[in-house]
Amino acid sequence: MKLVRKLSILGATGSIGDNTLSVVRANPDRLKVVGIAGRKNFQKLARIAAEFGVKDVAIRDEEAYEQAKASKLFSADTRLYCGTEGLTAVATLPEADTVVAAVVGTSALRPTLAAIEAGKDIALANKELLVMAGKFVMGAAKEKGVDMLPLDSEHNAIFQCLVGERIDDVAKLLITASGGMFRDYSVEQMKQIKPAQALKHPNWNMGPKVTIDSSTLANKGLEVIEAKWLFGVSPEQIQVVVQKQSLVHSMVQFKDGSIKAHFSPPSMTFAISHSLLYGKRGLPAVETLDFCKPMQIDFAPPDTARFPCLKHAYAALRAGGTATTCFNAANEQAVASFIKGGLPWINIADVVGQTLEKTPHVDPQSLEEVLQYDSLARQNADAIIAKMGY
Repeated sequence: MKLVRKLSILGATGSIGDNTLSVVRANPDRLKVVGIAGRKNFQKLARIAAEFGVKDVAIRDEEAYEQAKASKLFSADTRLYCGTEGLTAVATLPEADTVVAAVVGTSALRPTLAAIEAGKDIALANKELLVMAGKFVMGAAKEKGVDMLPLDSEHNAIFQCLVGERIDDVAKLLITASGGMFRDYSVEQMKQIKPAQALKHPNWNMGPKVTIDSSTLANKGLEVIEAKWLFGVSPEQIQVVVQKQSLVHSMVQFKDGSIKAHFSPPSMTFAISHSLLYGKRGLPAVETLDFCKPMQIDFAPPDTARFPCLKHAYAALRAGGTATTCFNAANEQAVASFIKGGLPWINIADVVGQTLEKTPHVDPQSLEEVLQYDSLARQNADAIIAKMGY
């Protein structure tokens, strides 16, 4: 392992970016930030650049980019980039060893593929990349011999549990879920959920899209699909378990009945630290668990009748091909409508299910074909939302 791992962080202003920077601060002799990218918050990007001495900064939003250039917040020797091309420039910096793919949604697809082509290891926090185009992302990573390091706490937990084990000995991957903030709501209560409620997770501090996906269990569905690509197991070998306290981040059950579990507080810093420093552990960024203090740990099955997004995700995974692309696209459109105050929260899953039924699924032969079906699924989802009156 390199003495100092040099990072380009796509999504530096979001919650994963914040946690990544906390890990860098805790391990300054092992990690260095050389490039950062964000969507609009150029003021925060400027503060990060100043603190870590970063000279290459990408801003995806064109208006924010122009404002940043005029703001004089960045040092004179800072190189500012704009749009998807800017993200790609930061993702392929010659000095970067590892790209942290933490941009939410599909905008990170081309920059991440470019980083893989350039031989960069990928610290993956963007579920959509594998859900949408796992065939091509994992295929490119294998061809280039780069590491895909999982930053999601659940996948990183599985990754740690599998060290020293044979994948052929795995019976089940047990992916844990908090159940979200509405896990005890009745259907009648669910009909009244507002965006402000859905943006408050009981355990985690995450971005808006991920937090809402957690409340519908769509996030867990995305993780199930991602696990298939990361670990090469069948849908039948992936099981979701509700663990309300978010202290057990996932488990692996082996054919002999033994189970390995990963414990840590509900902080992304533990998964990020393990992945970025893989090969030799670093120092923690936050306080860890003390097993001499009382704690409660509960397990329960997920309720897919009240939270059908998870059921739709399994259906898409079993269908294969562009069905998972469709699942992701429909969910993104439905969540966007909900955030704007249009679609009711309880109808997010309806939009996803109907879009899966309406959109044909194929085994894509190119990335362009994936993008075509992604666009078609979004059009179908928007039409379904409009037909619902939103």
